[in-house]
Amino acid sequence: MSAFERPNFGSTPPIVKNLIIINVIMLLATFVVDSVLRIDLNSILGLYYFGSEHFRPFQIITHMFMHGGITHIFFNMFALWMFGRVLEQVWGSKRFLLYYFVTGFGAVALHTFVNYIQISNIESAATAMLNTPSPETFSAFVTHYFPGAYNEIYEKFISHWSNSPGNPTYIEEAGEWAKALIQLKMDIPVVGASGAVFGVLLAFGMLFPNTELMLMFIPIPIKAKYFVIGYGVIELFMGVSNFKFDNVAHFAHLGGMLFGFILIKYWNRRKDIFY
Repeated sequence: MSAFERPNFGSTPPIVKNLIIINVIMLLATFVVDSVLRIDLNSILGLYYFGSEHFRPFQIITHMFMHGGITHIFFNMFALWMFGRVLEQVWGSKRFLLYYFVTGFGAVALHTFVNYIQISNIESAATAMLNTPSPETFSAFVTHYFPGAYNEIYEKFISHWSNSPGNPTYIEEAGEWAKALIQLKMDIPVVGASGAVFGVLLAFGMLFPNTELMLMFIPIPIKAKYFVIGYGVIELFMGVSNFKFDNVAHFAHLGGMLFGFILIKYWNRRKDIFY
């Protein structure tokens, strides 16, 4: 998106400015540490599922300042600057900072909850598959829950098991494969400020619903309220569809929007709260 006014970073209020600076510094640190020490900071400071051995409580905060690359951080920080500076000027710095972190933590909450449901379902399906183990049931399990890994697993394991379906060694190995796949899903870190940024976007749409935005790639003006609703619907569709090529944490985005909506409604009811 682009604004109708020329960008002026000097007019950016302090919280938004410092959030952008910190995020940029962390991205540069990620590049430098990886280049010099061969250490991936995203694998340390990114957020893991609580069932993973890599999970650490501090990741709930640190993942919000990590990004997967220049494109990732550019769109997040551009949106934060575009909409966040307006909100901070209206709310004040303290309220905006509180809102930013509440939506960021809300993103973590919904993402983790959805992950818990998904992993629990996978574990139940794995147990059912192992109660009646066969190359066919194992193939169906992998195809449904881990379609991106099917070809590799077929070549390494399923094709051999098919030649001897009653072999207890292969049956035991199927259990190990299932366990490894579930663990792999737990060990994927989440990085980015997107959850909080989606909360900021939601707030802008609620406070300035009729403000017209110009889409960056499609020069068509659209009112903020319709843009926010449309974006939310797309995120829900993508999250539910769970396409195998998609590695975006869509429910984290929705969590930021949901908790932002709840907080703004709470503030509107509590007129006695000031920051």
